[in-house]
Amino acid sequence: MSGGGLLVVGEVVTDVVVRHGAGPLHGTDTPASITTLPGGAGANAACWAARSGCPDVRLLARAGADSAAWHRDALRRAKVRPLLSVDEDAPTGTVVALVDPSAERTFLTDSGAVLRLSPGDWSPSLLDGADRLHLSGYLLFASTSRATAALALREARRRGVPVSVDPASAGFLAVLGADAFLDLVDGVDLLLPNADEARELTGLPDPADAAAKLSRHARRVVVTLGDRGALMASGGTVTGRVPAAAARAPVDSTGAGDAFTGGFLAALLAGADEVSAASAGCRAGAEAVATVGGRPA
Repeated sequence: MSGGGLLVVGEVVTDVVVRHGAGPLHGTDTPASITTLPGGAGANAACWAARSGCPDVRLLARAGADSAAWHRDALRRAKVRPLLSVDEDAPTGTVVALVDPSAERTFLTDSGAVLRLSPGDWSPSLLDGADRLHLSGYLLFASTSRATAALALREARRRGVPVSVDPASAGFLAVLGADAFLDLVDGVDLLLPNADEARELTGLPDPADAAAKLSRHARRVVVTLGDRGALMASGGTVTGRVPAAAARAPVDSTGAGDAFTGGFLAALLAGADEVSAASAGCRAGAEAVATVGGRPA
């Protein structure tokens, strides 16, 4: 697969993945398997896009001086061009992912340097040669990084570069507010929520109804449904559904949505239609849940 350039504006974080059996026991020890890995929704999506065949993937993000070199090396090994701003005052963001026996994850998040990505880190030249801009919604949850995302979005629109946005977190969306988020992303080419995020943004319990409603704000909407695949909407109407890909026994759902995003965008950039792109995203998601952490193995 080949295609055009992808610029991701998002985040790198250090993931501490804690796979446990029984629920954590209060006040004493709980046996667990603990792994420290590079992560972050934007970085994960970039790595999966490169894994899925996109030949030119770049990531703009902010990392603390404590681990910027480690994150930069990991991105390069994944064939992603790192555009990391180094923060001397805040550590790299850290996420503790508690993964239960069903592979479902719960996150404890310290944003660290992530939300300090500043307008000074942005340059319009970062879009040179890019055929698509992807924004991680995490950046919209704080004023400094939100201003940077707005600059990137404005320049992409000026150049006619299509923009996709991942809403990132149902929990953080609840704090920001659906109307505020939708105002920020109104008119983007593609919105990529999971079912919980789609519900949070619309107040509608049915993901299909939520997708249809969201497609009045974005030109296209793709809602990921985990082991039920994905559905697509445009112009206020559900336009298609794709089943989930067959997967090995899941071990960790961390980054499965990011994998879908990377696979989907790589396929679009290579010229695939929306259904084929969604199928590619589902295949990447199925691979991701069989792997510990949010990046390709």
